[in-house]
Amino acid sequence: MKHIPTRNRLVRRHLPLAISALLAPWAAHAQDAPPASPTQLDAVQVRGEYIPEPMLQTSEVASFITREDFERTGDSDAAAALTRVTGLSLVRGKFVYVRGLGERYSSALFNGSPLPSPEPLQRVVPLDLFPSEVLQSVTVQKTYSARYPGEFGGGVIDLQSLTVPDEPFLNLSIGSGGNSVTTFEKGLTYFGSDDDFWGYDDGTRKMPSALSEAIGTGRRVDLGSFEREDIRRIGRSLQNANVRLLQEKDSIDPDLSFGGSAGYSLDMGDDGRLGFVAVAGFDNQWRTRFGVQRDPVFVDDAVQYNSDYDFLSTTNNAKVNVLLGAGWENGGHRIGLTTLYVHDTLKEARSRSGFDNLAGFQVRDDYTEWFERELINNQITGTHTFGEYDDLKIEWRGAIARATRDAPYETGIRYELVDGYWSHDGTRVQNHLRFSNVEDEVASGGVDVSWRLPVERDITVSGGVAYSDNDRNAENREFRLLALDGPLPHYNRYQRVDYLFSDYNLSNDLLRLREVTGNSGDAAYDATLKVMAGYLQAEAELTPHVRATAGVRYEDATQAVHTYDIFSGERQGGVDPLRNSYVLPTATVTWNFSENQQIRFGASKTIARPQFRELSPLQYLDPDNDRIFYGNPYLVDSELLNLDARYEWFFGSGEYFTLGAFYKDIDKPIESNVNDAPGGGILQSFLNAPSATLYGAEIEAKKYVELPIDANWWGDKRLYVAANYTWSNSEVQVEAGDTVHPYGFLAPQDATLFVRDGSVMQGQSDHIGNLQLGVESESSRTRATLIANYVGERVSARGRPGQPDYMEKPGVSLDLVLRQGFSLGDNEMTLGFSARNILDADHREYQEGGERIDIYRYSPGVSYTLSLSASF
Repeated sequence: MKHIPTRNRLVRRHLPLAISALLAPWAAHAQDAPPASPTQLDAVQVRGEYIPEPMLQTSEVASFITREDFERTGDSDAAAALTRVTGLSLVRGKFVYVRGLGERYSSALFNGSPLPSPEPLQRVVPLDLFPSEVLQSVTVQKTYSARYPGEFGGGVIDLQSLTVPDEPFLNLSIGSGGNSVTTFEKGLTYFGSDDDFWGYDDGTRKMPSALSEAIGTGRRVDLGSFEREDIRRIGRSLQNANVRLLQEKDSIDPDLSFGGSAGYSLDMGDDGRLGFVAVAGFDNQWRTRFGVQRDPVFVDDAVQYNSDYDFLSTTNNAKVNVLLGAGWENGGHRIGLTTLYVHDTLKEARSRSGFDNLAGFQVRDDYTEWFERELINNQITGTHTFGEYDDLKIEWRGAIARATRDAPYETGIRYELVDGYWSHDGTRVQNHLRFSNVEDEVASGGVDVSWRLPVERDITVSGGVAYSDNDRNAENREFRLLALDGPLPHYNRYQRVDYLFSDYNLSNDLLRLREVTGNSGDAAYDATLKVMAGYLQAEAELTPHVRATAGVRYEDATQAVHTYDIFSGERQGGVDPLRNSYVLPTATVTWNFSENQQIRFGASKTIARPQFRELSPLQYLDPDNDRIFYGNPYLVDSELLNLDARYEWFFGSGEYFTLGAFYKDIDKPIESNVNDAPGGGILQSFLNAPSATLYGAEIEAKKYVELPIDANWWGDKRLYVAANYTWSNSEVQVEAGDTVHPYGFLAPQDATLFVRDGSVMQGQSDHIGNLQLGVESESSRTRATLIANYVGERVSARGRPGQPDYMEKPGVSLDLVLRQGFSLGDNEMTLGFSARNILDADHREYQEGGERIDIYRYSPGVSYTLSLSASF
């Protein structure tokens, strides 16, 4: 709810009296009457001269990222930019953890509307999909307010798109860059198709009609369901060399990006204005990883390995983004239309080799993969104010969004080292070919009404309703090419992969196509989450310097995941849907006790729901770490009690110091646990731990420093210093008699077998810190910023029963961002340079028993970009 600054409230309250006082002497003079006595006005005391407008407009604990922040840090997307916010950390480059709580405890909105996710493992949208070019600002609210969805644990992240411009503009940019371990170095690739550079497949990866028609019959593609000649024909129809053959690329290409934005507005009548904005961009980036991947087992003080690999991976990420917006405003009425399109494709070629103890021999695994993600969001919003002082406001919104993930031709093949040569016999070692897709749609709408009461004190009451319908479908098809009668002949075992899977070998029955879909569990599911909500809220000025907000939200939700037989379409038996209703109260108090200083207090109850993929017992292989994931249909909602307090001191324009504390009590938090997979490897699933607590403190400061340097070269430059630090501690609590219901068990189990009492929550880091040191000058249009980020170690997953947890140590990253403006004719130009991960910090995930063993380690290298932009 918008808070009216003290100055504005007093003007509104005393305006009639002030007008009378000004007019009285003139009226008396006109009537030749004795002058009236001066009217005594109420004393006006104004506090908060330096408090930024967003901080005055909210009674919640919140942080804000503006267009200026995007330009200063040079972050390319919302995920990277949010790591600069106090208490936020980034996981896997795209999911944001707020105060150490996983992405499931936070929600992401786009202009106030929920978003679907193209990720098979998450219902939460990955924030790396949102380029900074399409964003006007980002709000991170850490205390709950009733107008937001009840799924609020760590916070809510509201992305605001570019709005209707005040003046026409046109910006164009082009950039290039690279990486110290990738660019101009050797790497892996595979051909794919002619259009891979742009992130779009030209039809090469489309499922062939022979296979598509066979699937359409509802029968498993295998001998017995189809004739031998049909199996040969379907196998020959599959793509071969262009999607299977790993190639060594002698020199990886540099990165390339270009884009533009434009806006135009025109007046319509006396108060009307119509505006348009368009943003488009393209980015192509290569990255190579070389490292180790291990699966250790600790026995007393010794360690054994189920597997120990060296791996090499090269990815090519191509991203296209388009934002189109139109807006109309007339007086107190505004209507906006926004369409956001994001197409993000990851093409990966990777290989690993080492000893597989479960197999009993030296192996090599080669993979080629193509993950195509797409998000289309269409939204309409409206704001209408009524009354002389805009006391009544009605806001409404509606959105339809669709996210997809298409992964055709995921290929993998295993070789055995025999007498110094890699051999594939078709039986002892195998291969796979997968087609998978995810479709996620969200239809949502809402209306919010607020009324500032015509009373002496500033009191605003508000209420609203919201509806969200999220539907998802996911399917996975898997095939293998297997030797028909025993191992392959000696010569064929050593053939190159495209020769091995050639039409000749398939036609002569050396190999046959066999569908293995569903052999490892369910292969398809439908999911739905329907939420109906309503809220009431009041914000009141209790005294001239104390205001409070209290509200309550009611949510009724039904969440269900239904697996079905991918061949017949019939639903499989499972647990009942989660049907829950919640009443979620919230209250905040803000005391502006001194000049430019205030304290905020907040308390609320919120929830966190399991994500679709966490509920579905469908196997999924995570390509980032080669772990098999299964959902757990026995998961239930988590419930949270949240307490917050923060002191804020704004001692100058754009300068501040804040100190805060928080506490969260979580009933049935969702944790990830690891166990052995059937047939070998690692299986990662999810369970509800009994309970957990999280508490901590945050400190943040920002200051501009004018140095007394009297030199022409220094000019009007000033130093910029910003720092924040979050300390937190968490504890998972398990008592005697507590039970959990892990995946694979028909009944609840003793919780102490799966969760350790006193262990820290998954994803929580004790220490998170950010430091920015910059120099900037308005006259010379120079801006240089050195950015340091530190994230302490955290649990990435629970270890097997009796084994240590999987730990991740992000450590310190150091970035440098430079911006230099200059004029070229009448046009404003900007030259930009950035260097990321200057310290070349490694990515490390490990287990620590008697000794520390890296289970997943690689060097991401130092990344750098050079860009040129022009404004017309």
